[in-house]
Amino acid sequence: MTTHQPGLEQSAVDGLLQTVSQYLGHDVAPEWRGAAEAAPRHRFLPDRVWLSGDDEVLAACDRECEPERWFAAAYSDVPVVTQVNDGQEPADLSEALPSSSASVPSIVFRMLELLDLAPGMRVLEIGAGTGYNAALLSHRLGDVNVTTIEIDPAVAELARDALKATGYSPTVVCGDGALGWGAQAPYDRVVATCAVRRVPYAWVEQSRPGGVILTPWCDDWTHCGLLRLTVNDDGTATGRYSADSAFMLMRTQRLGLRLFRDVVMDDHVPAESTTALDPWTVADSPIETQFALGHRLGDLWYAWDHDPGVEGVDTRLWVATADGGSWAAVDWDGNDSADHYTVWQHGPRRLWAEVEAAHRWWLDNGRPGPDRLGLTVTPEGQWAWLDDPSNSWSSG
Repeated sequence: MTTHQPGLEQSAVDGLLQTVSQYLGHDVAPEWRGAAEAAPRHRFLPDRVWLSGDDEVLAACDRECEPERWFAAAYSDVPVVTQVNDGQEPADLSEALPSSSASVPSIVFRMLELLDLAPGMRVLEIGAGTGYNAALLSHRLGDVNVTTIEIDPAVAELARDALKATGYSPTVVCGDGALGWGAQAPYDRVVATCAVRRVPYAWVEQSRPGGVILTPWCDDWTHCGLLRLTVNDDGTATGRYSADSAFMLMRTQRLGLRLFRDVVMDDHVPAESTTALDPWTVADSPIETQFALGHRLGDLWYAWDHDPGVEGVDTRLWVATADGGSWAAVDWDGNDSADHYTVWQHGPRRLWAEVEAAHRWWLDNGRPGPDRLGLTVTPEGQWAWLDDPSNSWSSG
């Protein structure tokens, strides 16, 4: 099979758009259908990609060796990993971690809809990736109105080449997306294709009043969400979340902590207590629950240890701060009728008490989901809120 046959391309694009329409609940708008047809997704994929198998371990897929599989991946409604380990592919692919990808097409088109674009608008894209999203934007708005920024030089070059080969020439910048790109500001829209745990204020500064910032969200507790902010006249931006997207975290905001290298030390002497709060209630619960807890907890993250090698402990939940300065561990002894759990805590903060308080807050406020939660970004920091910006607390 060859992947450049016009009929095959058109059929593949039509099939993908049908899948996207089913996800959206309506037909893809004509302007975006035209963009997808003019910029077929496979033309933006490198010859070597990485696909997940049944065991969720990434495996390389080379276009030359597996053309059918490669082409099928290009037109499936799934993410396609285009780089691992920041370009340093490990000898053992079990250690391969995605560092750049082609996003899930249904999420791509949903985000394009949420941007609510109009002719003449200027857009800054954070994370060029393959260049596919920039091509869709350029088709709709014109090259002159689209700027895309990519932190990885190799990825930026591949995006630039793919765009040129497909007939598009938006401004492609190699740089730190957290800084935006002031040379083309102000923008009517800023859209990120990577997740952030803090919204860079540069994005607000470089947007027009009334402009929209759309970014995937990733707090330390959960790793999904989509945040849509509107820029206000006073230099702030505020908006709400939805929960159905997951993207790689912006490279300059990666946490980089390892539990037993950076957080839990042999000389720590933790305080012991007990809790009636089931650890699975807060860390293995529906995503809407975890999203609300992460929104409230701010800088806490967790990790499960299902074989801690500790006598009398079947499963342990670890909780730690983003700076690694405090930690807690909650133990389950394997007894299905357990109504109390042993808690160990170390550091200046009592993290499990914070988790318990967040869970009580969630219950007391009617178990809010993402649609009731929002964020306000100011020059001084960002403020999380419930229902209304006036009901807020500091979020970094």
